Amino acid sequence: MRRFRRAIVAVLALALVAGAIYAIVAVLQRSETLVTERCVAVVGSESHELATDQSANASLITAISVKRGLPPRAASIALATAMQESRLRNINYGDDAGPDSRGLFQQRPSQGWGTEAQIMDPVYATNAFYDGLVKIPGYETMEITQAAQAVQRSAFPRAYAQHEPMGRAFASALTGHSESSLNCELRMPEAAGDPSVVVDELTTAFGTQAATVQGRSVQLDITGTQAWAVAHWAVANAKALSVTQVDVAGQTWNREKRDGWHAAASPSDTVTITVSAPST
Repeated sequence: MRRFRRAIVAVLALALVAGAIYAIVAVLQRSETLVTERCVAVVGSESHELATDQSANASLITAISVKRGLPPRAASIALATAMQESRLRNINYGDDAGPDSRGLFQQRPSQGWGTEAQIMDPVYATNAFYDGLVKIPGYETMEITQAAQAVQRSAFPRAYAQHEPMGRAFASALTGHSESSLNCELRMPEAAGDPSVVVDELTTAFGTQAATVQGRSVQLDITGTQAWAVAHWAVANAKALSVTQVDVAGQTWNREKRDGWHAAASPSDTVTITVSAPST
C-alpha cells in the first residue's frame, strides 16, 4: 500500500513539473522579447535576410527605381552597391580610402556627389546613384560588380559581387516581380500608427499615390507588380510605421502571426495597409 501511495505521489509530482515546464515554455513562446526581428526575401530556392533598418533602406532604394521606371536590374545593382558601401545604413562617416564619404552609398562631396547634407538624405543619395547608373551604356546586361564600379569608382571594385544574390532577391520582391516573397518577423508595435504618415512615406518613396485613408487603414486602388511593390514596401517598413497588416491580391500579411503571407479571409482588389490602434 505504501509503495502504491509513493508511486501516486511520484506521478503527481512529475505531472506538476511537466505542467510547470509547459506553462513556462508557453509564456516564453508568447514573449515579445524573444522575437528576433528580421526581414527575409525568398526568391526561388534562395533566401536572404536583412535587419529591419536595412530592409527599410532597401525598400526606399527599390521604390525610387520603380518611381523612375527603371528595370529591376537597376535596383539589384543599387542594393548590392549600398550593402558593400554602408551595409545598407545611412552612416555619417567614411574610411581611410574616403574620409569624406557619407550616406547609403558612401558618396564623396570632394568628388562632386553633392554637399554632405544632400548625401546624407537617402532620397537624394539614391537618385544620385541612379543618375550615374543610367549614363552607363548597357548597364542592364553588365555584371553587377562592373556596373557598380562604373558608378562608384571604388578602391575595391570586385567587392560588390558578393552581394549580388541578396540584391537580386530583395529587388525582385520589392519591385513586385516576386509575389508574397518578403516577410518581416517583428514584435508587436509599442505605439499607435498614423495612416497619414504612411501616405507621406509612400509619396516619398513612390511618388504621389491615389491613397484613401479609412480609419486606421490606407487603401490604394492598384494592381499587378505595382501593388506587390507597395505591399512589400509596407511590410519592409512595418516596424517604423507600426503596420500590423497588409492585404493585396487575395493575400494577407499579419504582424502578430509572424508566419508570412496567407490567403486573405476577405479578398479585395485594393492594397490595404493597416496600422496599430492607440492603446486604451
